Amino acid sequence: MNDRIARERAFHDARFADELGARPADRFYAVNRASNAYFQRIIDAAPPGARVLEIGCGDGAYAALYAASRGLSVTAVDVSAVAIEHAHAEAERRGLAGRIEFAIMNAEELDLDTRSFELVCGLGVLHHLDFQRALREASRVSTTDGVAVFVEPLAHNPVLRLYRRLTPAQRTVDELPLSTKDLEALQRHFAKTQIDYFHLLTMLALPLAGRTSFEPVIGRLEALDRLVFRSPLRRWAWMVGMQLTGPRTT
Repeated sequence: MNDRIARERAFHDARFADELGARPADRFYAVNRASNAYFQRIIDAAPPGARVLEIGCGDGAYAALYAASRGLSVTAVDVSAVAIEHAHAEAERRGLAGRIEFAIMNAEELDLDTRSFELVCGLGVLHHLDFQRALREASRVSTTDGVAVFVEPLAHNPVLRLYRRLTPAQRTVDELPLSTKDLEALQRHFAKTQIDYFHLLTMLALPLAGRTSFEPVIGRLEALDRLVFRSPLRRWAWMVGMQLTGPRTT
């Protein structure tokens, strides 16, 4: 295991064991309604009997649990043993453990068969990894007509860049939000790529999180975001969704 992966494992083992406590940045996820719905739509479109792989499942295994609740067969992997322990416990609590196989695994070197999953997915995981190596592995384990979907943070928003610089303890030194250059490289690994952008103006709704006014306000801001993302301002989005189809074989 290289030093970078070892650092990621140590950081997330400590975080999921509650040694680091909740991160202040976690409150931002209250505005993730649109990107979560996007992610769920792609899982919902998986054919009956599809095999699903979630990489970097964390202790919540969001995609794995959702896919399992839809009756799909799921494998969930993470480099953190603590994450896997907690995710498995949550699956058992929900009665879904029989549909999910959990494993401690480095997503850059998956110990999984080639062309074995109809859907590969991850939430906020690729920016923790060597981007090209992780995509290569996602492509390798996808079936010939398989789909991969990822939602990841973008690097370009100046306010978010300043926040990241001011709060280094909330993340590992190796985390690297994606750039437009990274998005251009997706075609090296998949024949078809579709990019969607999320969360710019919707972040203005954060002060209302937990209040009755939150839902109507964020709904309006999501509509405005869709208009803004038709322009070059989309590079300032917080998150990007990547739907990737048809793994390249070379």
